[in-house]
Amino acid sequence: MDAGQGLSTDEVQSIREALAAGRKPRVVFTASAGQIAGQVGQVIELTDPEVSDEFVVVRFGRDELPFSPADLAVAPKGAGRRVVEPKPEPEPQEPPAVAAPEFVLDTPRVPAQRQEEPKVEQTEKPPARRAVKAVKPKGPAGLTVTLAYADGEWTVAAQQGSKALAKPYVVKPAEALKMVALVDVPGVQEAVEQILGTERAEAEQQAEKLRAELAEIEARLAELREAR
Repeated sequence: MDAGQGLSTDEVQSIREALAAGRKPRVVFTASAGQIAGQVGQVIELTDPEVSDEFVVVRFGRDELPFSPADLAVAPKGAGRRVVEPKPEPEPQEPPAVAAPEFVLDTPRVPAQRQEEPKVEQTEKPPARRAVKAVKPKGPAGLTVTLAYADGEWTVAAQQGSKALAKPYVVKPAEALKMVALVDVPGVQEAVEQILGTERAEAEQQAEKLRAELAEIEARLAELREAR
């Protein structure tokens, strides 16, 4: 398997099922993981992918860090297992030679100086820690309030994200004018006043027509009463 492609959606689902069954699948770090590319770790948890792109928690050495699917690939079989090398058999040693006795006359014994073996300090390089990105909390969805005019009626509607909070309902022209007055945008209030002026003129014409029709009906009714 190519360790540079990252985990696919089906592989992430397989890892999720393996975790549910109590297993900890092995993965290998891809080149996008940085210095630890090619190393092998164990997946121990899958968090919410909608909260962060790095939702695959991997145990690597003593660390448990989150990674994105692009940083990981499914480890091939046998990866990460230690191979036990056979210990070499000790070579037969020759018996030490017996030194012949030495006769020394009036020779003072000089104590041998004790040689101290140099101490070699072994320092283990800790695995490189990968910086964990801070997850920004999701804010509330945007709120949209719409004032509309169509077919002689003013309507107001409210929507938050994809959810409709209030369906369009009819408001009076005076209320619509108050709402527009809050918007300090040149031309908006003038357009609303022009619409209201046109409606007002049409309403006055209709009222005059109705008054004339009513006067005609009143006169006809008076004639009928006189004829009785």
